[in-house]
Amino acid sequence: MIGTPTNAADVLCAAVRAAGSPVCVGLDPVLESIPGDIGEAAPHDRIESFSRGVLEAVRGISPAIKFQSACYERYGWQGVRALENAMKIARDLGFVVILDAKRGDIGISATHYAAAACNAGAHFITVNGYLGVSGIQPFLKEKLGVFVLVRTSNPDSAAIQAEALKAGGTVADLMASSVSRLGTTSLGSCGLSDVGAVVGATQSSEGAALRRNMPDQILLIPGFGAQGGKADDIRSMVRPSQSFEHAGVLVTASRSVIYPERGGIPWQDAIRAAAVDFATQIRTVTTVG
Repeated sequence: MIGTPTNAADVLCAAVRAAGSPVCVGLDPVLESIPGDIGEAAPHDRIESFSRGVLEAVRGISPAIKFQSACYERYGWQGVRALENAMKIARDLGFVVILDAKRGDIGISATHYAAAACNAGAHFITVNGYLGVSGIQPFLKEKLGVFVLVRTSNPDSAAIQAEALKAGGTVADLMASSVSRLGTTSLGSCGLSDVGAVVGATQSSEGAALRRNMPDQILLIPGFGAQGGKADDIRSMVRPSQSFEHAGVLVTASRSVIYPERGGIPWQDAIRAAAVDFATQIRTVTTVG
């Protein structure tokens, strides 16, 4: 089991080294897509059972699990309880737990969000940094790692994030520089910061520049698989001349792994096969030599 970290980046690096690939499976339970084999009638029970099954299927393959909180929260307090139960199971099974909640607030509100994430068992949380560092620091005080939104995978993100600034660069470049500065005070022994960034796999053309702006950051990279991101899109975001556990990337896949074509085999076996294929692809593009 992964213990409470003094530096979240060190915990993640150790987990990646043990698993053999810097990947993360996203748990985005959608009721209509959950296998019919799961018999519970109540929505919150179905998504909790599905979450448990996914965790069992990808154990030992994916070092981290990213929980999309909205998929659980839509079912009210029972959905939140299902999320917390699934996060506890994930942590007990040895996964690094990422709460994908994209919190964005300041002062006392951010402090409450940070305490809630910590109490739920998260190692990392995604945050919106556009309110400034005061919306990020409360999470760091709770010893949580953060992934700050910098260049996201949704197609319309360019309308804001790729907007050119008079001083040069883009809005995303400005945010990347802010993330890098904030992260200098929280480097782990692995050489990476627990202040990371979200950079979509679909933004590979900007990957090299963003990596130069954030040399010590772990980049949480969504958009692989169902959103169109490919393994080769990751190459520009990898830290040069580093082993895969220090590559500074954590590539996430959700739908392509948790809702694969079954081909007549049990759903957990299909998920495990999809996870193995995903991890193998990413290991190939993040291995030195």
